[in-house]
Amino acid sequence: MITFYPGPSKVYPQVANYMQEAFEEGVLSINHRSAECMAITKNAIQLLHEKLNIPPDYSIYFVSSATEAWEIIAQSLTSKSSTHFYNGAFGEKWADYSSKIVKTVDRISFAVEEIPSVNLALNAEVEVLCLTQNETSNGTQIRDLSTFRKTFSESIIAVDVTSSLGGIELDWHNGDVWFASVQKCLGLPAGMGIMICSPKALQKAELINDRKYYNSLLFIQENFAKYQTHYTPNVLSIYLLNKVLSDISNISEISRKIKKQAKDWYNFFNDNDKFGLNCLVQNIDIQSDTVIAVQGTTEQIKAIKERTKISGITLGNGYGTWKNTTFRIANFPAIEAFEISKLKEILY
Repeated sequence: MITFYPGPSKVYPQVANYMQEAFEEGVLSINHRSAECMAITKNAIQLLHEKLNIPPDYSIYFVSSATEAWEIIAQSLTSKSSTHFYNGAFGEKWADYSSKIVKTVDRISFAVEEIPSVNLALNAEVEVLCLTQNETSNGTQIRDLSTFRKTFSESIIAVDVTSSLGGIELDWHNGDVWFASVQKCLGLPAGMGIMICSPKALQKAELINDRKYYNSLLFIQENFAKYQTHYTPNVLSIYLLNKVLSDISNISEISRKIKKQAKDWYNFFNDNDKFGLNCLVQNIDIQSDTVIAVQGTTEQIKAIKERTKISGITLGNGYGTWKNTTFRIANFPAIEAFEISKLKEILY
């Protein structure tokens, strides 16, 4: 089975062997407070810094999922209000979740083809700015976050990079909190999230001093200072992350490859009028590099998904508003060139 589903997506092929190694080495049975487990955690954090070019003064934590990161941001980094820019379902879900915890949630939605404009008048009012860098539901992304960083220099900027982390190179200084899950560009089975915090974010956490919950950021930080987690973690995921990070190239090289593949995908659909299909997003300035959304009639999309399924290929379903009129193609690092070629042959 070949899968282009945008999450959970294809895992790196070598993961099968690494899972067997984990069993044979007794990793699945080690105490999560043991020296062995702390060594695995420490090494994974060091490799994330090294392979993803994360600044040394940014802290890295393992959590249960990207969804848990929404909760941590709302509990530990927001005292009064958060402001959410979004153009799709996952950005909206983040705002919905925050509204259950945060007193005031401001929502600024923008159109799918639109580059989000920064409202200077908001500057003094924004405590926590929440951005979805890559909107998985519709295949868009915010390419340049530097304008937000300059405009909201005093705010905490939190960025959802669930479909980007490990796939494209990110400028970490443009955000204070970054988070993702491992089942997409990192090519691992679902079951763990990664949260990355700047010194500024930790200073804000100290100011708020939230210590009421098991996943309060300060409690997490106290544990990770010892390379321990705030709960019994998915030790297997941390072990597999270690192994995969040891295998892969630096993110600069991976990013170049992914961006080239994305360009090839967009050209593939734009240059073949006979498909009767088109890219959902036509504005090249906001097209996602890691999730390509393709639009057609309900009948066309259904027929294509049936045809690819017969050939042993799984496409991503459409999502939300575009559920029946789109399919999505994951452009993640674990997907191999021969798989892309096979899908293009079937589509052509």
